[in-house]
Amino acid sequence: MDALSQTLRVVHLAGAMFLQARFTAPWCYQSPRADVAAPLLEPQAERVVIFHLITEGECFVEMPGEPPMRLVAGDVVLFPHGDAHRMSSEPGLAPASGGAPLAQVLSRRPRMLAYGGGGAPTKLVCGYLACDDRLARMLLDGLPGLLRVNVRGSPAGLWLEASVRYALAEARSPRPGGAGVLAKLAEVLFIEVLRLAMQDTSRPAAGWLAGVGDRIVGAALSAMHERPSHGWTLDELAHAVHSSRSVVAERFQELVGQSPMQYLTQWRMLLASNLLRRSNVPLAQVAEEVGYLTDTAFSRAFRREFGLPPAAWRRSRSIAPPAERG
Repeated sequence: MDALSQTLRVVHLAGAMFLQARFTAPWCYQSPRADVAAPLLEPQAERVVIFHLITEGECFVEMPGEPPMRLVAGDVVLFPHGDAHRMSSEPGLAPASGGAPLAQVLSRRPRMLAYGGGGAPTKLVCGYLACDDRLARMLLDGLPGLLRVNVRGSPAGLWLEASVRYALAEARSPRPGGAGVLAKLAEVLFIEVLRLAMQDTSRPAAGWLAGVGDRIVGAALSAMHERPSHGWTLDELAHAVHSSRSVVAERFQELVGQSPMQYLTQWRMLLASNLLRRSNVPLAQVAEEVGYLTDTAFSRAFRREFGLPPAAWRRSRSIAPPAERG
């Protein structure tokens, strides 16, 4: 199994489609930074990544210091680092004055936004993915502030768009389960964007996703993800991926930005935090599952990464209160 699949299998993601919008030209909408929107969308999330799917028409997206980017139907635009941005029918327009704040829009049922000057229509769906901050940094570091892919160019694209339209209609109906379907589709759409970004050879090859797509680094990542508790050495890792020690070290550092052994520690800590947060597994078992022979060694490594011993971190971050966990 590849490293991306391994990561998505073991780490919990929470997604949602939170807003449908229909604008008519001229129009402009200002979207806040993700850390401003996060408490309204997913209060318990460490990190929220916002994206928009253009389902009809076209528009522009603008970010400070970046040239306007034209978007067309089928485009998904994702903001890996949570930047504020502006969506509009043409560059340079000011946001609508007196527009409803996000909190007010989100209080509506259904969550719909519609305004504009009556010209050409544009329809879009806004979604987000909530995840652990360390996971987000691992997946998204090396990506630009704005990432655009067109899902209609992928085998799953037409199915995804049709599924989103169906689920949006279901969410407005009295039948149960519509919101749950939308949540899963948000996760699938996010993953498809990452997969398409990995295949885009025009984008600078740097970051974790670039590493996953590299023959040598991707094989090394997969090996460590499949056997995180194994006592890997650089020599053994190089042998496993049929390359030399120096090539693995150099290529890994170039793409991922750290050494293979540093990355292994990071991946083990991410696995450990996931186990601590979402289960009652004893600390000794957590330590063993992520490759530490003693509780002491595990606690020392965990404290270096998170600033707290594992037991204290579990109490502060566990999803369910102790009474429920018991």
